[in-house]
Amino acid sequence: MPKLSVGPRTIPPSLALPRPHLPPTVLESVARAASEGLTTDGLRFVGRDETDRFFGWDEVYDRAVRAGAALAAAGVRPGDRVALVLPTDPLFIDAFLGVLAAGAVPAPLYPPVRLGRLEEYHARTAAMLRACGASAIIADARCRRILGETVRRAPTRLGVIAAEDLHRHAPAPPVAREADDLALVQFSSGTTVAPKPVGLTHSQVLANTDAIVDFMPLVARDQDGSPYDPVGVSWLPLYHDMGLIGFVISPILAGVPIVFIPTIRFIKHPTCWLDTISRHKATASFAPNFAYALVARKARPEQLDRWDLSRMKVFGCGAEPINPETMRAFVEVMSSRCGLRREAILPAYGMAEATLAISFKPVADHMRTMLVDAERFQADGRVEAVDEGFQGAFFEHVSCGTWFPGHEVSSQDAEGTLLPEGVEGELCLRGPSVTPGYFENPEATAAAFKDGWLRTGDLGYILDGEVYVTGRIKDLIILNGRNLHPQSIEWVAAQVEGVRKGNVVAISRPGPASEELVLVLESREAQSDSQKAALVQEVRTRIQQEMGIVPADVVVLAVGSLPKTSSGKLQRRKTRQEYLAGLVGQTGSRTAGASADTLTLARHMARGVWSRTKAALRK
Repeated sequence: MPKLSVGPRTIPPSLALPRPHLPPTVLESVARAASEGLTTDGLRFVGRDETDRFFGWDEVYDRAVRAGAALAAAGVRPGDRVALVLPTDPLFIDAFLGVLAAGAVPAPLYPPVRLGRLEEYHARTAAMLRACGASAIIADARCRRILGETVRRAPTRLGVIAAEDLHRHAPAPPVAREADDLALVQFSSGTTVAPKPVGLTHSQVLANTDAIVDFMPLVARDQDGSPYDPVGVSWLPLYHDMGLIGFVISPILAGVPIVFIPTIRFIKHPTCWLDTISRHKATASFAPNFAYALVARKARPEQLDRWDLSRMKVFGCGAEPINPETMRAFVEVMSSRCGLRREAILPAYGMAEATLAISFKPVADHMRTMLVDAERFQADGRVEAVDEGFQGAFFEHVSCGTWFPGHEVSSQDAEGTLLPEGVEGELCLRGPSVTPGYFENPEATAAAFKDGWLRTGDLGYILDGEVYVTGRIKDLIILNGRNLHPQSIEWVAAQVEGVRKGNVVAISRPGPASEELVLVLESREAQSDSQKAALVQEVRTRIQQEMGIVPADVVVLAVGSLPKTSSGKLQRRKTRQEYLAGLVGQTGSRTAGASADTLTLARHMARGVWSRTKAALRK
């Protein structure tokens, strides 16, 4: 069976704990769940008309082996990579597990939602098809109508296969697989570079999902002390690792039922997320930072009176540095009005190269943050804790908790030297969940690994055994020898009335003597030249007052103009390239058919590392 080809490198020593209880492959975990006969457990999909479609584990497995037989009949061979271009829908589950049943390797890609920017979609998707060497594409009817140009640019041996027909084939025994066989190719988010194909074996996927399951409370108790079973709710896109690994594979391994909301439904009606959690008495859900701010702002009084969140044990938050003010505001509203436990907020850290998750806050603990002297931290990266009475500027960093058993996280300098606790460096990782490398890309693999450690590209520090993420190395701005995290500048700018929160990018440009600061932001309110000029002046003043920096340029754009990844993350590097080329605002991320507030996850990431004054804190 196919093994992961990444080129020669030293594989880090395994830190895996013995896990004899784990099945060897992902598909066998589905078979085990089906054999246990838990007919009330499985996957439930909420339709746009509020009707539910339920699939017990036995039906999930039956549809998988039918899909596997259909793919084999269509010419899919063991070891082929098969791209999935599908929305959050039962057909995605059929296709993903069916590819595994055929002995092939699924490679989820995002569907074409940005109808106004198809040229970019075709180019980007064709590049990913070539990178993973896809032999076929599985798509639904809507996506098939758009994929013709993509396939022309990256021809596949079998073309596009209709997802609707997969589960209608007669079942056949699945192709046998081994723990060290390639299970999945998932693409990195591409916030600073083009997405890279991350190869993961069955053992790595199951090691990560097993660790996630160990952290999650599988039995919770009601207010009267009576136990009740866990239920997960997710609107996350299944082509993204948080949606796929966290809410498909992990629940299958644990036998936990999951309720799926169509991603596009959440985009148009964000409060459907908490409607569904309340209606299904859910206990766990995850989302990026922006979703919590969006729902807290959109919730109407009558909805808050109706929602019951008392059973929620986990509201996970990850994918970017976390804004503690956003999470505190969410907890304040939902605990006082809907019965949410304050400790339910669970900051997390992860990345595609680690399968999904790296560290979690312990479930029973409250969210913890560290207030850090900003001047000292910017000067030498050392944490000097301050209290709320501190008179100067400070950063507030969120603890993302402890890393998983059998894994290690460290902070290292550029030469690979381990740094002491409380000193910022590049976060590095090793353990059984970490990819052996990028699929058929030995150059990228060699660049990402050093002495057995995966160099994540993330900046952060370790303190008291917990992980604090502070930014991305390639986003770092250096002004007159001063290291500045763009998040800290962006958060200050976002507090100005008229600036669209979560849609500010801080970058640098070459200056006569040194680099200069540039801010590119979106505004819905500032339309005329005079309004834009007033907003620019207010942003300049606020940045100077709170950061001691004068921006050389502030650019005000219309809503949807900033470039973002498929999952809604701001692309600082691309923004800088467009700015320097005089093209900023001419591409962006507008999406046909979605409201401006929720453009394909466009409210992503009011970032969680910032500088504030004492007065701002009190406010």
